[in-house]
Amino acid sequence: MNNAYMSAIAALAGSAVGALASFATTWLTLHSHERAERFAMTRREHLYGEFIEEASKLSTDAIIHQLDEPSKFVRLYALVGNLRLCASPEVIVKAEEVMRLILEIYNRPNIDFRNLAARDENETDLLREFSEACREDLHV
Repeated sequence: MNNAYMSAIAALAGSAVGALASFATTWLTLHSHERAERFAMTRREHLYGEFIEEASKLSTDAIIHQLDEPSKFVRLYALVGNLRLCASPEVIVKAEEVMRLILEIYNRPNIDFRNLAARDENETDLLREFSEACREDLHV
């Protein structure tokens, strides 16, 4: 075989190997980036769910009890701190607003559940705005 053909084949093979390596590197980088994004989203979903669960417990407790133990807020406050690490500013503002509303409910006189219809709707669904902010954050 002619030396010219050998050098042409070697050049083409080198180009093919270089292109394949570049393609593989790009694919692996995108794959790991997408995986990291999915992990971050799953983590945020889990934190949002934990916050909603804890805030629901405290808001129900606030309707029928006075705040006798401020330590009840430790978990909720810790969850807001965790949200500050990875959530959008809008979600954090809504979470802080939920905490403030729960404190306000604790400071009001206790009610019985038969009179729940007389309460303000924003008070009975104080997690609505937080949940909507979370949904927007997850779908952006």
